[in-house]
Amino acid sequence: MKKVVYLIGSLKNRDLIIPLSNELEDLGYEAFSDWMCPGPDADDFLRDYQRARGRNYKQIINSYAVQNIFHFDKHHIDRSDFVIMVMPAAKSCHLEFGYAVGSGKPAYILFDGEPERVEVMQAFATDVFLSKAEMIEHLHLHHRS
Repeated sequence: MKKVVYLIGSLKNRDLIIPLSNELEDLGYEAFSDWMCPGPDADDFLRDYQRARGRNYKQIINSYAVQNIFHFDKHHIDRSDFVIMVMPAAKSCHLEFGYAVGSGKPAYILFDGEPERVEVMQAFATDVFLSKAEMIEHLHLHHRS
């Protein structure tokens, strides 16, 4: 059975997430990134729609639309064997990453080179990779299907 990896990333990182999903699937993983389907402006459209309806932040978070999206993403994190957060990543990504870590899943961070800033709490990660090649090598050794 294929191992499932949930890719965590920004809706604006289409050029990073989609090729990585394809490469991981070519290596035999189920790489889940369907959360990207609504496009890079989905969160802005959601906000603007809800505000046009006269809703405040708390009402938006409790709306059917947000709850549906939340449970969709959470379900796929829960069914994953491990997660990879592709940097740069937004606040929501870090919340998903923290949830995965708290759920006991192996959780990795993928950078495209040496980060300029040190984020101490990224030490929660199972491992941090500075290149896709380094990460692929690690996955081959530790997460074969």
